[in-house]
Amino acid sequence: MPSTVALLGIALMSCVMSAAVLGSLLHADVRGVARWCAAYGLFSVGIGLVLAVARLPAWLGMAVGAGSFLLASFLILQGTREFFGRPKATRSEYAAVILVYVALLYLIDVRPDLDASAAVSSGYFAYVRVAVGWTVLRHRPVHRPKYSYYFLAIAAFAGSLLHVARSIAYGAGWAHQATLLDPSALNIGFLGLGILSFPFMSIGMVMLAHDRMAERMERLATVDELTGALMRRAFMERAETAVNAARASGTRLALAILDLDNFKAVNDRYGHAAGDCALVHFATTVSRSMRPGDLFGRLGGEEFAVLFPATGEVEALQLTNGLRLAIAAQPCGQTPYTFSAGVDEFGPGDRLARVLARADAALYTAKALGRDCVVMASSRGESDERVAQPG
Repeated sequence: MPSTVALLGIALMSCVMSAAVLGSLLHADVRGVARWCAAYGLFSVGIGLVLAVARLPAWLGMAVGAGSFLLASFLILQGTREFFGRPKATRSEYAAVILVYVALLYLIDVRPDLDASAAVSSGYFAYVRVAVGWTVLRHRPVHRPKYSYYFLAIAAFAGSLLHVARSIAYGAGWAHQATLLDPSALNIGFLGLGILSFPFMSIGMVMLAHDRMAERMERLATVDELTGALMRRAFMERAETAVNAARASGTRLALAILDLDNFKAVNDRYGHAAGDCALVHFATTVSRSMRPGDLFGRLGGEEFAVLFPATGEVEALQLTNGLRLAIAAQPCGQTPYTFSAGVDEFGPGDRLARVLARADAALYTAKALGRDCVVMASSRGESDERVAQPG
């Protein structure tokens, strides 16, 4: 049977490696990782102090070691909540950490009782693990793969069950510790299972950090960094999906192409920074004015598109003109601009490229009519008389 010293040595190496792996992710600037890394560093310190307790003053080996374990566990909880953008801790939790530490100091130095200290500390660790698991399940992003989140939650709940069992065993007097490193079968069993939880928890944290980085990369590939609109490729893919869904369900679908008027002149007169500001203002205003479910993308340069699900051509014309009026009602500071648009509705068997071409032809008609207006395309690819203009 392995000794408690050997198991603690394994735990120490596990925590050092976990801190190193998490430390390698600090440059990614993922929320919570810094606290997770610090937590495993503190676990390493605490284990090292326990291993050296015979060669250190009791207050250092026991009091500082216990404080390291408590703070490390609390940092894991705080890091998990920070990762999900939640408040790191409540006032009652801060108070509980202090009270638990005071109780442990009392049971270590004033009235030594290893069984009671084991029951108190394990009860605290069980709460932290449950809180971590609950936070992961409660705030898991629904649009992300589940595996890494469930992995960490299961590891946290499994660890909490271990600590609950340990707390009950020592608190109820079913087991006893003669010394801190008591080599009893039960103590070794609890210690061995506890050691397994360290790498499982850290692996789960690394998986969450990598999922967050993958989400960022996916966003960079699908969302235009300047305007926040979908990039052309992402818009086309989602629009194709919407077209297929509308065809299958028999619902109407309309498309509008929007283009800022004389945008080169805006850049030449006010500067490219002002032009970027106008693009951001345009995208922000349009996004805020659209209905839930409408799809907004940047096709390139100053040209954008909006897909209107469950919408006919007349309503799409009105909605697009509403966007134009919203821009006019909220001008972009010292960089005034307008936009023109072409609108078309999908007909039976229409493909996305064909509707885009008709809407684009209607857009050119809007430009020819003097700009700052919305024109509806006909099914023949020409623009008809239905035009929404200022006034």
